[in-house]
Amino acid sequence: MRFHDRIIPLARRRTAKLAVLTAISVLAGLPGSPDALAAIHEFTLGNGLRLIVKEDHRSPVVVSQIWYKAGSIDEFNGTTGVAHVLEHMMFKGTRKVPGGEFSRRIAAAGGRENAFTSRDYTVYFQQLQKSRLPLAMELEADRMRNLVLTEEEFSKEIRVVMEERRLRTDDQPRALLYEKMVASALQAHPYRRPVIGWMNDLENMNVADARAWYDRWYAPNNAVLVVVGDVDPAQVFALAQKYYGPIKPRSLLPLGRRKPQAEPPQIGIKRITVKAPAQLPYLVMGYHAPVLRDPAADWEPYALEMLAGVLDGNESARLNRQLVREQRIASSASAGYDSTGRGPGMFYLNGIPSEGKTVADLEAGLRAEVEKLVQEGIAEEELARIKAQIVASEIFQLDSMSNQAMQIGQLESIGLSHRDIDTMLKKLQAVTAEQVREVARKYLQDDGLTVAVLDPQPLEHKPPFATPPGMRH
Repeated sequence: MRFHDRIIPLARRRTAKLAVLTAISVLAGLPGSPDALAAIHEFTLGNGLRLIVKEDHRSPVVVSQIWYKAGSIDEFNGTTGVAHVLEHMMFKGTRKVPGGEFSRRIAAAGGRENAFTSRDYTVYFQQLQKSRLPLAMELEADRMRNLVLTEEEFSKEIRVVMEERRLRTDDQPRALLYEKMVASALQAHPYRRPVIGWMNDLENMNVADARAWYDRWYAPNNAVLVVVGDVDPAQVFALAQKYYGPIKPRSLLPLGRRKPQAEPPQIGIKRITVKAPAQLPYLVMGYHAPVLRDPAADWEPYALEMLAGVLDGNESARLNRQLVREQRIASSASAGYDSTGRGPGMFYLNGIPSEGKTVADLEAGLRAEVEKLVQEGIAEEELARIKAQIVASEIFQLDSMSNQAMQIGQLESIGLSHRDIDTMLKKLQAVTAEQVREVARKYLQDDGLTVAVLDPQPLEHKPPFATPPGMRH
């Protein structure tokens, strides 16, 4: 497997995406910051491919990422997981570049490469010495349209994916709990299906399913090419024109015109229990919440980001201080929120009860902390501290060209724009204590809540974890 973010339990991601954007904008404005960090150039090829180039001249390195606007959200029942399976198959070769040769050539050039599939998009990326950017573009453009899909290779790779599902979900109790919780919390939206797919669908998938997915979505007019590094934008455009320009566009709907997939309102609390071999019980509380749609007009997603920070932004945040250190109800307690996405959002509270405590005790403790915030609010000093901590904790990420490219690619692939970053920063900084209190009152309530409990069963003795051949990290 190549890393795909949605296999990881969402609530483990304590750091907000908008916080990263905050850090980007803040650092770009600091005295002495490299001007190149703010140099972003946009191009559109005749076939519809978007090219975004960000100059960063601190080292002679370049990152190239191609983002396809197709993820598990675009799948149909019966073929769940096909986006991720096709990601695997993209390394099986073309007529010009046989299977395995893509990775060997990148490695021989001193570079590294990988890919991942998410609910909203699929991404392929390389990081190399800047002079080898033509190699990355040539290889990536070749497999955009010339992939060779054979029954023989598919039959091998689908077994790798099935084993990956067993190792990363079926045999991981918390990952399994999150998968079941999301499938229960969402009634109709495709987000209810796991990125890696249901096992029965994988068992019955064939090479024709992968080919249909490739033919439908892998096209220049459904992709964004992001290049960050020590480059000249005009030269990058010339390379993109040379390698990607000849590829013909396909007839498909852009993001803004695809059929809406709205989740019906939840009208009462849902509860599930998952029995799985584990050492400790685990609790997840997932609340339906909005995501960012209009960066200038929206305010609730920014307030929800701040709410996650107040509850779980650092070791001295409310959940850890109250439930773990003072009351000792939990051995761990955290909060998480995904602020961006093509589909609906969720706000999570989760944790492990302390020895001698139950998941019911922990749920009551989490509810009490939310109620306390709603009733008493938060002080402006606490909110200011959280804002400062969010920025400080994320500044270091700007040392990574890959992270800079990821921020651009993600926004562009879900219908937002990297040009929204300044607006998002201002809106985040403008969040008030009363707005944080209001979103807690409005969204952290039972009608939109799904509670999932891991009921630990006796552990089975299994051989040590072994990565199957073909699974990549």
